[in-house]
Amino acid sequence: MSKVKTLSVLKKIVNNLKKKNKRIVFTNGCFDIIHPGHIKILKDSKSKGDILIVGLNSDSSIRRIKGTNRPVMDENARSKVLEAIGLVDFIVIFNEDTPYRIIKELRPDYLVKGEDWKENKIVGREFVKKIFRIKFYPGYSTTDIIQKIKNG
Repeated sequence: MSKVKTLSVLKKIVNNLKKKNKRIVFTNGCFDIIHPGHIKILKDSKSKGDILIVGLNSDSSIRRIKGTNRPVMDENARSKVLEAIGLVDFIVIFNEDTPYRIIKELRPDYLVKGEDWKENKIVGREFVKKIFRIKFYPGYSTTDIIQKIKNG
């Protein structure tokens, strides 16, 4: 069964899980070329609650944010990789530049972002009980990996 859900389906699932007192955690990103930094964010996110939902930027969203050469892997490939990671319970793909609408609709208990985000700049913060800012796994970023490949 696919972990990728539409927002409307996921909203029903989340409402049912909340009735069972499950703590819902949300994080988001591009997840283009999965590396140890991504795994750390997912592992740390999952440790904060019972159910981990990953908001995945669509291809068009990434192109607007990161430029026309990204993503390296399309959203179908990226979602398949995320589906294979046991830490991830559900995935929702979004076309907007931020996951604000998803967070507003789902109202997860916890929101997880990287430590580089200032709390007052985190979208959707008003719809969650708590925000966790996670330390990065040093030395890993998709942009740096792409640059290493280009440079040989």
